[in-house]
Order: sequence, then C-alpha cells, then structure tokens
Amino acid sequence: MMPTALLHDLIRAAVARSPAQAALTRSAQTLSYAELETQCDAFAAGLLGMGLARGERVAIYLEKRFEFVAAAFGTSAAGGVFVPINPLLKGEQVGHILRDCNVRVLVTSAERLPLLQAVLAQCHDLRQIVLVGTPAQLPAVEGATVHRWCDLAAAPARSGHRVIDTDMAAILYTSGSTGRPKGVVLSHRNLVTGARSVAQYLENHAGDTLLAALPLSFDAGFSQLTTAFHAGARAVLIDYLLPRDVLNAVVRERVTGLTAVPPLWIQLAGLEWPESVAEHLRYIANTGGRMPFETLKTLRTKLPRTRPFLMYGLTEAFRATYLPPEEVDRRPDSIGKAIPNAEVLVLREDGSECAPNEPGELVQRGALVSMGYWNDPEKTAERYKPLPTGIGGREAGLMIPETAVFSGDTVRRDEEGFLYFIGRRDEMLKTSGYRVSPTEIEEIVYSTGRVGECVAFGLPHAALGHAICVIATPPAPGATLDTAALLTECRSRMPAYMVPTRIEVRSGPLPRNPNGKIDRKLLATECQQEEAAK
Repeated sequence: MMPTALLHDLIRAAVARSPAQAALTRSAQTLSYAELETQCDAFAAGLLGMGLARGERVAIYLEKRFEFVAAAFGTSAAGGVFVPINPLLKGEQVGHILRDCNVRVLVTSAERLPLLQAVLAQCHDLRQIVLVGTPAQLPAVEGATVHRWCDLAAAPARSGHRVIDTDMAAILYTSGSTGRPKGVVLSHRNLVTGARSVAQYLENHAGDTLLAALPLSFDAGFSQLTTAFHAGARAVLIDYLLPRDVLNAVVRERVTGLTAVPPLWIQLAGLEWPESVAEHLRYIANTGGRMPFETLKTLRTKLPRTRPFLMYGLTEAFRATYLPPEEVDRRPDSIGKAIPNAEVLVLREDGSECAPNEPGELVQRGALVSMGYWNDPEKTAERYKPLPTGIGGREAGLMIPETAVFSGDTVRRDEEGFLYFIGRRDEMLKTSGYRVSPTEIEEIVYSTGRVGECVAFGLPHAALGHAICVIATPPAPGATLDTAALLTECRSRMPAYMVPTRIEVRSGPLPRNPNGKIDRKLLATECQQEEAAK
C-alpha cells in the first residue's frame, strides 16, 4: 500500500488503489480520483511555473467547487501552504488574512475579485492571482499578475519542492478571544493523522459517500475531504441556502455520513426525513458545540438505524474526543473520550492531573497538536506549552520537551474516563457553529463611527448556540444612535453569522471593571437576567 505521509499522498494512494473510483461530486458532475489527481498536478505545475517557493502561502477564496479542492491539494503537491478562506468573509477580513500570513498567490473567481479591490493594494506580498472559470478579460491588479485557471493546465509538469510530514501544509484562521482571527498552522502530519484517526472511529471505507456541508475553511469541514480521500470514498460538495437543500442532497446522493453543527442539526430535525434514508445514512456526526438533547432525541427517532457520533475539538488540535454511539443513551451530555492516536488530559493550574469529577483544563497531546499560531509568539505561548514531566507519557528521562495544546476549556472526567464540558475560560462565543470574538465585533462596530462606546457578548440561544448582543452609546453627548443604520453597516462589513441579533442603546458611559475596562460580564449578566424575567 502506498505510504501517505503528505497531504496530497491521500489522493495518490487512492489513485493507486482504484483510479476510476469517484472522488468528488458537485451538482451533476463527478471527478474520479485519477481526474482529480490530474487537476491537482496541473495546478501544482502552474504554481511552480510562477516561481512559488517552498512553504509560500496560497490563499483560496472560493465557494465549494472542484477548483477549491484541486488548489488545496495541488498547493501541497507543489510544496506550498494553502490558506482556505471562508467565502462568507468580507473584503477587509479577507485582506487581514492575506496580509497576516504574507499570501503570495490568491485563487478566487472573477465574481469575487471586485469584493477585494479595496484591500489588495495593501497586500504587499501578493504577486499572482488565479481566476477560476474562463473570464473573457483579465482585470488589472496593481502589483500582481492575473491568470486564468485554465491557462495553468498548460504548464509543463514539474516536481514539487521536497517537504516532509512535519512541514507546514495549511494555515486555518480561527477567531480568538481578542482581536482579529489567528492563523493556526497545520503540518502534513496533523492533517494526515487526523484523517486516519477520524476514519478509524467512523469506520469509513471506499463505499462511503460523505456530504461536505460545512465550510472547507473549517477543520471539521476540510476533514470531510481528507477522511474521504484516506478511505478512497466519495465526497459531495454542497453550498446550501436552506436546510432542505442538505436533506435533498443526502437523499439524492445516497449519503452514508453527514457531519454538521448544532444550528444546522436543529433545522434538519424539524424536517420530514424519508424512510429511504435509513437504507444508506450510516452515521451522523455533530461538531462545533453541544447538540441540544431534544434535537438529538428527535433525530434518533427519525433515523433509528443511523449511528450518532458526538464530537468535540478545536482547530489548534483538529479533533479531541468523540462519544461512541453505544454510549449516547447512558451519557448524552458527555463529549466522550480521546480519538485514536491522541491523549486528552484534565489538568489543574499547577500542571498536575485532576481527580475524577474535579474540574480542570482540557489539554491535548499527540500528533494532532498543530504548529502554533502564525507569526504570533505571544498567543502561541499562551496556548501551546511544554507538558509537565510525569504527565501522560512524559517520563523524567526524556530531555526534549513535548508541546501540548491547552484548550482554555474547563472539563471534568468521570470515574470511567468520560469527559464532560463545563465552560470556556475566555470570552469566546459560538454562534451558528462559528467561533466568534466579541472584540472583533466591537472593532467593526467602532469602525462605523456611529457609536461612542460599545460592548459585544453572546446570550444563550436554543437554535444558534449564542445570539450576539451589542450594547452601545451614541457617538457624542446629545447625539442619537441610529440602530437601523448601524445594523445596515454591520451587515455590509460582517459575515451573516457575526451580525448582531440585538443592539441596545444606553445613554451614559458603560460600566467598568476594576481594571478600567468595559465590564462585559456584568452587562451580559444583566441582559440575561432581563431575558429570563420576560
């Protein structure tokens, strides 16, 4: 069997096993593994022809389509690093990512490029832009050369730069507790080991069809590709508008595995599932937050022969735990145990292990722990720390320290080793399956010039996980704050999942904590109490 140490080896190994096997489907089109490999190799040759150096970044700002997949795995084959960008992000947010990790090549479409015109001039490392499709005319972009995707296919075949499994393969951007998103650097080993681990406990095989409903910029979304390719299975790409579109795709494509986030599961649970789904839907999996028990109960009633997998993970270490389906009835509120080839610890602040049912921080070690945050030593040092001697497999005689990822999540472990999520130590919130930084929301609100002070936080919401609330003061004494105009500007500057569901206006200065900062916790507690009293 062909070894799969590098990301693009997943496709090469599948081709070696069964080149005609279906790899990707989008709408009515399907690519075999051999055809997908040809597209990846062509893109890799095109990148190398442009002079892409080893480890340089290639950003992909596209909806789900064959070119997205070919660009990601083709970048890997060339020896570069791919940066998938959520297609919901607005121009300034995309510009931040392009600048932050010094993107050299941008892959996008002629329709999306105008959304970035205002920010590309500030992306000083950007040298090449590749437009998918066949645009009649190529626009001029100062400082960069624009190419058609189809023209890259004419580049002569070239061997990619030599890389090894501990080299960078991807940078995935995730929101942090403060400021703008941070780039999590993933190695080839992270991605390939993750694919192998997930395929092991989900028991994926070449006969599977996985529906890629989550954004490919998410670790769990991209995992649908890597897991499918590792098993030699088929992945179906879908950009959906309505939950019904997802269900229709499950039925039409005879999907065997579906992974989604709680808000989507809540919507899917409200639909009528045809009995025929039971013939092929082997499992469902939840990620990105806790699935409400009633939603799980409803889904299991409608899908009695489908196995539910409840998962927990963080971008900094791919996945951490899963709850086996046979344990769901006994402990539906558990996040399970560590996935294969990972160890999950529960530690006190002094680094010692917690006793059963004692709350502590979830810490993960192993080959899935990422390479840290791109170009951010301070935040990397906060989250990635040496594992204390005597913890896990760390014996005193080992001289080279091992880095583990400290999640910031508080959990407990019961006497049988099952983990239970308690809460987050920072102020991150999750809405519609996305991790959102309240500080990033505040920065955008301030940038409108329509407020004096503002604070953002999340309120518990049955469908969304958190509903985003903003409390703001008028821009000046005696002035008024037009909430409708502010909301309109938020919609133009933020992806839909980040737009506040509630804006409350207060006249005076917002309350401060002892450090002089706006007291976000106090305001959130007050709003929550007001909601409870209604």
